[in-house]
Amino acid sequence: GADAVVHLGGIPTEDAWAPILDVNINGTYTVFEAARRAGVRRVVFASSNHAVGFTPRESFPVPDTAAPVPDTYYGVSKAAGEALAALYARRYDLEAIGVRILSCFDRPRDPRMLATWLSPDDAGRLFEACLTAAAPGFRVIYGVSANTRGGWVSLDGARALGYEPRDDAEAYAAEVLAATHRPAEAPPLPGNDWPDPADPVFRYLGGEFTFPSRDAPVPPDA
Repeated sequence: GADAVVHLGGIPTEDAWAPILDVNINGTYTVFEAARRAGVRRVVFASSNHAVGFTPRESFPVPDTAAPVPDTYYGVSKAAGEALAALYARRYDLEAIGVRILSCFDRPRDPRMLATWLSPDDAGRLFEACLTAAAPGFRVIYGVSANTRGGWVSLDGARALGYEPRDDAEAYAAEVLAATHRPAEAPPLPGNDWPDPADPVFRYLGGEFTFPSRDAPVPPDA
């Protein structure tokens, strides 16, 4: 009797391969297959910017059609979820939307989130658009608010579904930058250097998820 499923469950950060495979990949398969068997017509799947986390800064804004370049096992699981969505859309005529969420928190927590923040209210608006859009078919879109320091990803696909973000991380900029002992630089305009091009956090879309510290450990007997 359900009209749609919004799939937000999963391990929300990097982990070892076994739990990522079990929860994020097999779990997402289970959701799509259950929807197919139950006759649910639409699945909205929480993907992530980490499915394209190794997209370099010079390629911003990242288009909706960007091919996966995951930055972690977590990112791989989101790319796999998008592939499952494409399969179920093509083979079973399911309406399937993958939402590459950037940073959905109550408020931005670090300088990177001044560009990547998705407010809870905007998240609600975005998923409502995904549920109410007429005949979306299969598509992958991005989830981010209307941040002054944004522009890292395309919002064309989300807007085509009826999403219009209202919130802006800039309201928290002074607080965030002061807490991290950074000057309150101006938003990115010609002639200034925010974000700092030398800061590795801003080198790729995935931020810290691209750092060597996220490398999987080598087993001691390898």
